[in-house]
Amino acid sequence: MAGSLLHSFATSFSSCSSSSSSRLLLSHSPPSLFLTSFRRSAAVAAPGVRFSRVLSSSSSSSSSSRSPLCYRRGQRRLMAHSIARATLGLTQPNAVDVPKIAFAAKEINAVEWKGDLLAVGVTEKDMAKDESSKFGNSLLKKLDSQLGGLLSEASSEEDFTGKAGQSMVLRLPGLSSKRIGLIGLGQSSSTTFAFRGFGEAFAAAAKSTQANSAAVTLATTDSISNDSKLSTASAIASGTVLGLYEDTRYKSEGKKPVLKSVDFIGLGSGAEIEKKLKYAEDVSTAVIFGKELVNSPANVLTPAVLAEEASKIASTYSDVFTATILDAKKCEELKMGSYLGVAAASANPPHFIHLCYKPSSGPVKTKLALVGKGLTFDRFFDSTTMSEKVVFYVSSGGYNIKTGAGCSIELMKFDMGGSAAVLGAAKAIGQVKPPGVEVHFIVAACENMISGTGMRPGDVVTASNGKTIEVNNTDAEGRLTLADALVYACNQGVEKIIDLATLTGACVVALGPSIAGVFTPSDDLAKEVFTAAEASGEKLWRMPLEESYWDNMKSGVADMVNTGGRQGGAITAALFLKQFVDEKVQWMHIDMAGPVWNDKKRAATGFGIGTLVEWVLLNSSS
Repeated sequence: MAGSLLHSFATSFSSCSSSSSSRLLLSHSPPSLFLTSFRRSAAVAAPGVRFSRVLSSSSSSSSSSRSPLCYRRGQRRLMAHSIARATLGLTQPNAVDVPKIAFAAKEINAVEWKGDLLAVGVTEKDMAKDESSKFGNSLLKKLDSQLGGLLSEASSEEDFTGKAGQSMVLRLPGLSSKRIGLIGLGQSSSTTFAFRGFGEAFAAAAKSTQANSAAVTLATTDSISNDSKLSTASAIASGTVLGLYEDTRYKSEGKKPVLKSVDFIGLGSGAEIEKKLKYAEDVSTAVIFGKELVNSPANVLTPAVLAEEASKIASTYSDVFTATILDAKKCEELKMGSYLGVAAASANPPHFIHLCYKPSSGPVKTKLALVGKGLTFDRFFDSTTMSEKVVFYVSSGGYNIKTGAGCSIELMKFDMGGSAAVLGAAKAIGQVKPPGVEVHFIVAACENMISGTGMRPGDVVTASNGKTIEVNNTDAEGRLTLADALVYACNQGVEKIIDLATLTGACVVALGPSIAGVFTPSDDLAKEVFTAAEASGEKLWRMPLEESYWDNMKSGVADMVNTGGRQGGAITAALFLKQFVDEKVQWMHIDMAGPVWNDKKRAATGFGIGTLVEWVLLNSSS
């Protein structure tokens, strides 16, 4: 049995090498698939393993020598079981334009505004009426008077009370605008999240009425400070752009939004708010970019294509960005055995992405790194298949295949959501260009597949910091790629690192689909990031890094295992990542497995991008 397996294993690679027999797999010493070597004793050197040239030949003596995995892009001789195809099924995404809206801030009377749609944000308090069913709010009273009482009458008939999520659009004679819309803000409206939701609801109303021009105002603005007005306008603008956009790249037909201009009334005017609206547009464009990356199917968005998208960011903003894309050979030279172990089973070769932002002028006071998990195809966790007794995963997951009723294997494409957040943030930073801060954007992109070349449960891989990992679950692969990415980030001389990953189903169990879990030993870094998240309107919750749980991660043959069981799974995953971060570096791990995807919309959310951009700005000189 063993002999036949060895024979078939050698045969499967025979086409990968046309060199002498000394380069064959079955050499004098056992192959070390993931840069892991063993020591017999202190007096005996580790065996010379010719298979250390995994993924790329390290020899410069002959250009004809082949990697055991046969990554030969020019001649397309990959493994027999599959061929790397960025266009499997002949699918190419259609071009979809990001909504281009002319935002303007004006101080005019909302009653006199002329256009297609006037949208008014109202709280439940604003909708209160007196004994004669008349509005108490001054703006609503003016509008209702102009409409001959029809606004109050219609709101009563429609049972519109201003609750969050409610909206009402009417076409009534008496106003300069063709239609008026009331959009509910709930009991109060004071958060970025609430106002971004208002912007999305406003966008839906504009789409349904085919409005070309629109205006937005709030029923009550007197009590809002000038700073709050700026952030409010920014959140509404962001929600509007994101609400208008529909990802129809993979549909044969798509509708283009007709909304071209939006006026903000009663939230201030001048250069300061115009700048804030431009910022909202820039970040929203980046969020859409991140959404498109996650939405893209794995047959289109391969590791190579993800690297191409990153390179496009650097070329578009070449005044502040440089790009370095490491191939498998270079990753092997850097001893990234943990990352390469995950990539080994796929016919699509890995691409290690490193973008570096440096302001074009002025000194740099802070160096940051953003690291994103970049599994363009792997596993999906479905919370609908869980109970207290059993948790189901669905995954290609290497050899650890787990399925359960109701799982959605097609959604494994979103396992690169962390990299989408990082690259989306890079795109926004390229537009905003904050001074005084250097930022490294790092993604170890690859696929986790099944083949005769892949990791097996029980294999030992060696990360680039020399630590060894016993792979007790090939489906806990994201942390293996992040291990080498974090070591690489620390080697860039950065002071702070945030990594983002769709890492564990355990975090979804704990926090649900809307909130990301945050793990960090640094209170100062936690404070910074939560401030940034409040500004972006994204939801985070700090989780414990319980060091005693590390006992579950101990291995009998290596420094650690890569999973520690179901209990506290999100915590042990974070503790695993901590082993690859320099103690002098402030580090945070964000598990975004829940909020990366919106089940109702069946689409990506772009989660993390806004918070990352705000965090970079907090650390800049701006």
